[in-house]
Amino acid sequence: METWTITNQKGGVGKTTSVVSLAGLLSARGYRVLMVDIDPQGSLTSYFGMDPETIEASAYNLFPVKQPKKIKDMIVSVESGELSLIPASTVLVTLERSMVGKDGMGLVLSNALTSVRDQFDYVLIDTSPALGILMINAIASCQQLLVPVQTEYLAIKGLERMMRTLSMVAKSRSSALRTVVVPTMFDRRTQASVKGLRVLRNTYRDSVWPSFIPVDTRFRDASDAGQTPYKFGPDARGVRAYASLLKHLLAPVEQDDDVAASELSAQSGMTKPNV
Repeated sequence: METWTITNQKGGVGKTTSVVSLAGLLSARGYRVLMVDIDPQGSLTSYFGMDPETIEASAYNLFPVKQPKKIKDMIVSVESGELSLIPASTVLVTLERSMVGKDGMGLVLSNALTSVRDQFDYVLIDTSPALGILMINAIASCQQLLVPVQTEYLAIKGLERMMRTLSMVAKSRSSALRTVVVPTMFDRRTQASVKGLRVLRNTYRDSVWPSFIPVDTRFRDASDAGQTPYKFGPDARGVRAYASLLKHLLAPVEQDDDVAASELSAQSGMTKPNV
């Protein structure tokens, strides 16, 4: 099971759009996908028609505030059963206060996900823009980190803080963390967007994805319909851009799979979905 965390300390940069877009594309390729919403604002949860204010079993119940529930009790089916989701509750915002001083709280999500590793191929985590116990849990759980960044000045300035945070967290990990900066909301008609993309590429050339996600009103239409962008409009330019991003993200994963497969017996009969 491969886990990807989509995060940024600035809101409104396309985190939830990235989660639902990539999840829909992975599902269309035959992968079993679990989305996890640990943002107290619950944008991903709301996307699929659930209310973070009233939902009972949510990611909050993973944490030992009282008696934690089993992770399987929080998973709901969305997208006509093609995707799975652990929704968020607004009560997640209280965790920062209640978890202070408790040992091992940064690994709660990672430990919980181990119990479903045989049920899913990919886990995509949508995070809060605030640095705290929730973001630390998300980063500690993943093998690949995606940082969507709007191609405009303030968002790029905010990325400096995010990259410093990632550098600190990476030092505490036992394994390397693949990080990909994803330029989003690019509008080639504006000089600000063109300049922003150039700055991103020049400043973070080793981490930034070479292409970009364009501004596309179909993302908003898909959200209004409660469908992943791929399901709503597979030919939309934004969906095509995310398909290109997915190909980029899967490259190192597929290389690892190929190495592992070469070590298996020819009689094992193991296969993986075509991408």
